[in-house]
Order: sequence, then C-alpha cells, then structure tokens
Amino acid sequence: MSVVTALPYGRPLEHDDLARTPDDGHRYELLDGVLLVSPAPRTRHQVAVARPLVRLSQSAPDGMLVLTAPYDVVLAADTVLQPDLVVAPTGSFTDVDLPGPPSLAVEVLSPSTRRVDLLLKPDRLASAGCPSYWVVDPDVPAVTVLELQEDAYVEVSHATGDDALDVSRPFPLRLRPSSLVG
Repeated sequence: MSVVTALPYGRPLEHDDLARTPDDGHRYELLDGVLLVSPAPRTRHQVAVARPLVRLSQSAPDGMLVLTAPYDVVLAADTVLQPDLVVAPTGSFTDVDLPGPPSLAVEVLSPSTRRVDLLLKPDRLASAGCPSYWVVDPDVPAVTVLELQEDAYVEVSHATGDDALDVSRPFPLRLRPSSLVG
C-alpha cells in the first residue's frame, strides 16, 4: 500500500511540517521555508562521512558529541538543516534535534547538493552563529575549513591529498584529506 504525504502549500514550511515527511531514505531539510529533498548518498560520500566521524569522535573531549545526518539542526522555525556531521556540547542536544547552531558543521560534497553545501548552508549556519564549517570534497580529496569571523565565514585552512591539516576548533585535530575518502 502506498502512502501519500500531504504537506501544506501556499505558505512556507516550518519545523513541525517535517514530521509529515516519509521515512523513505531521502534527506528532508528546510531552508527559509522551502523543502529540500536529497537522494540517498553514494558510497564514496558515506565513506567520507564515516571516516571524519570516527576521527572527530575519537578526538572529542568529554562533554562534546558528534552525530551524523539525518539529524535536525533547527536554526529557525523555517530553517532546519541536516549537516553530514555536527559537533556540539552534549547538553545542547534534545532527544530529537539540536535547537541552535552546532560548534562544527561538516558537509561532504555530492553532485546533487554541491551548490547548497557551498552557498546556502554556510550562509544560514554563519547567520545562526556556528563557529566552524568544514567542506569535504571526496573527489579531490580536499578539506576546507571555514571559521566564523564577525558575521561571515573566512577560509582559515585548506588541504588536499596527503597534506596535513591542523584544526583547533572545536578541538585540536590533525587529519589528511586522503585518509578520509579511502
């Protein structure tokens, strides 16, 4: 039996409307009240999420939690994002979401989400006060680290291939882009 999901129309969508989206393997996010639907990621993308997850989790100090998508980061009633990885103080999470910006958001680029991950998501996360935003490009491989300065992100480091990348936010960590993609 097929289930048809009806979302309201004629108005921007809000956080509560996401509860009516199907559990069908797609990622559902809101950006300024507009529904974004992403297909299930390819294997290379999942590896490039899993490996930083392990590294971040191993390096995280007590009191910091690292989670993967799908997990709602509620920046406003009409903006609910699901970064590939989020890092935030454990006490900031509820049982169902992170109400407010994480300490770090990580996006792994995919052909279907590249523009959103490079333009729209960092803009909304910076506006919400997320201190750090990483972009992982598994095809190069490369990692770009952006940090919030004033009201906008500024690139503070970038590494490709076997080059070492040292970061200090949200905690010290050294990694090599090539080790993140397999």
